[in-house]
Amino acid sequence: MKRRLARLGLGALIGVLAAATALGTGELVAAFTGPATAPALAVGTALIDLAPVSAKEFAIREFGTNDKPVLIGAVLIVLAAVAMVAGALALRRPWLGAAVVTMLGVAGMAAAAISPVATGLSVLPSLAAAVAGAATLMALARPRPASTGRRALLIAGVAAAAWAGGRLLQGNSGSANVRIPPPAEPAPQPPAGHEFPVAGLTPYRTSTKDFYRVDTDLVLPQVSPDEWTLRVHGMVDHELRLSFADILRRPLVERDLTLSCVSNEIGGPYVGNARWTGIPLASLLREAGARPGAEQLLSTAVDGMTIGSPAELVLDGRDALLAVAMNGVPLPVEHGFPARLIVPGLFGYASATKWVRELNLTTFAEQPYWVRRGYDRTGLAKTGSRIDVPRAFARVPAGPVTVAGVAYAQHRGIATVQVRFDGGPWRDAELTSQVSPDTWRQWRYRWEATPGAHRIEVRAADGRGQMQPEQRAPVFPSGATGWESIVVTVTA
Repeated sequence: MKRRLARLGLGALIGVLAAATALGTGELVAAFTGPATAPALAVGTALIDLAPVSAKEFAIREFGTNDKPVLIGAVLIVLAAVAMVAGALALRRPWLGAAVVTMLGVAGMAAAAISPVATGLSVLPSLAAAVAGAATLMALARPRPASTGRRALLIAGVAAAAWAGGRLLQGNSGSANVRIPPPAEPAPQPPAGHEFPVAGLTPYRTSTKDFYRVDTDLVLPQVSPDEWTLRVHGMVDHELRLSFADILRRPLVERDLTLSCVSNEIGGPYVGNARWTGIPLASLLREAGARPGAEQLLSTAVDGMTIGSPAELVLDGRDALLAVAMNGVPLPVEHGFPARLIVPGLFGYASATKWVRELNLTTFAEQPYWVRRGYDRTGLAKTGSRIDVPRAFARVPAGPVTVAGVAYAQHRGIATVQVRFDGGPWRDAELTSQVSPDTWRQWRYRWEATPGAHRIEVRAADGRGQMQPEQRAPVFPSGATGWESIVVTVTA
């Protein structure tokens, strides 16, 4: 029995080393074909694209911004398990173990080939990985016990060096050396009283590092601003092609705008307010000669993501931007460098294309990524309100307690926020000054808390007087609705 277990352990080690060599080789080749073509990332991206909407929403709900590391971890665990089996098989039948490793490479090639931005070279990392993994497995499975340990150490070193070399060669384009000119039209100075000094309350402006990130990319697109171009075409009189330098030479405007994700649950964190700098999107479309009959602006990112925004909303005078800066500095890579879209009043999935490279005025007949998966075509952002203070299940002392949070209804503004306790009467909360209908507002209420457990609810009405519905609806297909409710304990 001990001998058999030792043999299984040796087979598992051989399989893992073969898989490590394969991954390292694939990473090295991906330095020349694009980071997203690395085997594990190609498989993970394919799983994201093929997964049902319910699985995507579950991942965002349960893991938040850690959903991508969790997915890659799961891919690597499955790969290791299969590799262990292949290693055990290889000790008896080396060709069979090599065949299993090769099939893993074929799976990576297939995943890379179905990417929307695949080229003829996209399959090369997984092909190289399959060859390297199978060769390593065959070499280690040879019956030379005396040299197996030395070969294993050598191969482990080669695998680590290949992986590190691939990562180093891939590098980062980044935005560190980009300088954004001062805006010709700075954002208006926020009025007095636009922010409450309440500890724990979300600030009026979200810092860049705290701004939410939700997208489908396992590896961030690295775009050189010197090579980036924007193409404006479709139902226009004449096509435009603009370089990044062309964009920066135009008069820039600066606006405070709130952006929210359709995946945001009631009271969720996927909403933020930042200061964006860019050029008016409508001016680009009018310069190109937008034609009557154009129904949507179909934007495409460098990663192949497509997003559709209703053309009439882009052109109706709202501050829709092709943004190049966020909170006074060039866009970070994770937020879309070198350029992205922001359209107030629409959820991100219908407006906020990051790493944008193409704007196509077209009809609704062309369906973008999320619409093909069943999401609402228009993407109008819902009214939302959230309790930040106190936190759910907090313990607070009896007496005066400040209850506070934020409310948002992009491009409609917030007119009223109300709170109630234990199902009692609704009470109007105090609101900060409204900066614009495109930004959120903070609210607060002074509550005389009595000992015991209490339920606190909040609701908001937009600038048109329409109150948030009580009935809860899920995120899919057009955004969650309902009132946030928390329970706190008041101590004597």
